[in-house]
Amino acid sequence: MSHIHYTVEAADLHAHLFKVTLTIAQPAATQTVSLPVWIPGSYLVREFAKHLQKLTARQGRQAPTVVQVDKCTWQIACGPGQALVLNYEVYAFDNSVRTAWLDSQRGFFNGTSLCLRMHGQEHLPHQLQLTPIKSQPDWQAATGLTPLKTDKKGFGLYQAADYDELMDCPVEIGTFWSGSFSACGIPHRFVVAGALPSFDGERLLADTQKICEAEIRFWHGKGAQAGKKAPHKNYLFMLNAVHDGYGGLEHRNSTALICGRRDLPRQGEKKTSEGYTTLLGLISHEYFHTWNVKQLRPDAFARYDYSRENYTPLLWFFEGFTNYYDDLLLRRAGLIDDATYAHLLGKAIAQVQQTPGRHVQTVAQSSLDAWVKYYRQDENTPNATVSYYTKGSLVALCLDLTLRSEFKTEGHTLDAVMRGLWKRCKAGPMREQDVLDELQALTGRSWAREINAWVHSTAELPLAKLLESQGLRIHAAPGNFAQHLGVRAVDSQGSVQIKAVLRGSAAEQAGLAAGDEWLGLDVGARGQGGSWRVSQLEEVPTLLGKTRQLTALVSRDRQLLRLPMTVPEQSTVWRLEVPKDRQASWPAV
Repeated sequence: MSHIHYTVEAADLHAHLFKVTLTIAQPAATQTVSLPVWIPGSYLVREFAKHLQKLTARQGRQAPTVVQVDKCTWQIACGPGQALVLNYEVYAFDNSVRTAWLDSQRGFFNGTSLCLRMHGQEHLPHQLQLTPIKSQPDWQAATGLTPLKTDKKGFGLYQAADYDELMDCPVEIGTFWSGSFSACGIPHRFVVAGALPSFDGERLLADTQKICEAEIRFWHGKGAQAGKKAPHKNYLFMLNAVHDGYGGLEHRNSTALICGRRDLPRQGEKKTSEGYTTLLGLISHEYFHTWNVKQLRPDAFARYDYSRENYTPLLWFFEGFTNYYDDLLLRRAGLIDDATYAHLLGKAIAQVQQTPGRHVQTVAQSSLDAWVKYYRQDENTPNATVSYYTKGSLVALCLDLTLRSEFKTEGHTLDAVMRGLWKRCKAGPMREQDVLDELQALTGRSWAREINAWVHSTAELPLAKLLESQGLRIHAAPGNFAQHLGVRAVDSQGSVQIKAVLRGSAAEQAGLAAGDEWLGLDVGARGQGGSWRVSQLEEVPTLLGKTRQLTALVSRDRQLLRLPMTVPEQSTVWRLEVPKDRQASWPAV
């Protein structure tokens, strides 16, 4: 047994309880242990310790006292020469990629939710024993950890080089579908829980293989040795298919994903649905993180501090540039065509353009504020913030198109910058200055002006000019009525629920507020067009006809309010299209 050994048992499926036994061969005289408050890749303090209970300690026949010193930290006074054994339970009922889940159908956990950190011994090897569940003989286990002694179903003993690796290798347990493929000589496995019988696993494997090969070759070239240069020797995709859900979390040689069952490919269906395209983009995004954030990483992440926020102003690069390449590499892998890629790019542009917060917050500030703003969104979020994912991807687009337009040679692209940063910084932390240095090394000129304007100011990005330089036509198209009014709303139970009101919009000027329930309207300045019940926002233009005057009847805190408003003449959103005669090589190469 190693110095630090965890045994994890699914103790009670219906109570959603994991039981953990932690054995420390050589504890300190006063041994401090703690549970992380956050999980790398998801920038919010989640207080995982709130689900830990019944923590007890033993040393041989002795039961040393466990003293809690703060919300997630405990100390144990240990005697000399004996192993310390800690026992505790963890409640697991969050069906996401970030924490832990256990019921009669499936189990899943991240180490940050289950595995106490042994202060002073984080650098030592850690072992994890996964115990089979007697009541579920058909269950299997899957993880990216190195197996030491496991059975054919995946239960048994695994090893991590240190605590960080243990935290970075989640575990999937259940009766999942499993398939494998090789990408550039690297073995990959895909496990899917919750899929319908019509699920086409072979298509998912084939498409994922194309993504993985495209990304390995992006970073390491097209030669036969590309796979040998990659930072991972094997890789595991873990996908949880649910009724309604979407998300992913990257890890060093695995990723945890969640999607709607309807988004999975179906047997006999050749067409690629919009939902499946979105899923492929998610797979591409998380796999790209294997290089960009798990290896290339900001200096703030050189060594994770699991007890507090880890701030970096560089998420616009690590998340935003990954966001840029996820769909771009789908195109290069042949999984989408130019028109679909232009549609996806247009959606990203429209999302930023319809966010008033882009005039308030820079994308560098957005990165630093992720802990309190991006992951804690409310009704004012679109007015006060901009997404480092989406705007960061557009910064990457602007850099790529500027390089291509200015130099017009194959070697002057953002691809070359990324590969240069890999060589420059893979062995150590990356800073913004490294991006500037790599750009200058490639082009012979400073890029400080562009980075300052696009990353550290709220100035508009020069998207139209740059896209047109690559043969993409950008034009204004009519927006929907919600965009017309400046609201974000949902139709619910026969009325319209206002979720957000955008800054400077007609809705804001009329006095609409988040939380209002829009019940009906009077048409015209004096209601001469009649009074109507409203159940869907897109009904309103039909009811208005040619007039732009209305009075909205809304319910706010059970009070009925009448809010006169003037509907703007028009609203527009950006649309991209690819001319049939376009000859530019981007984005196909």
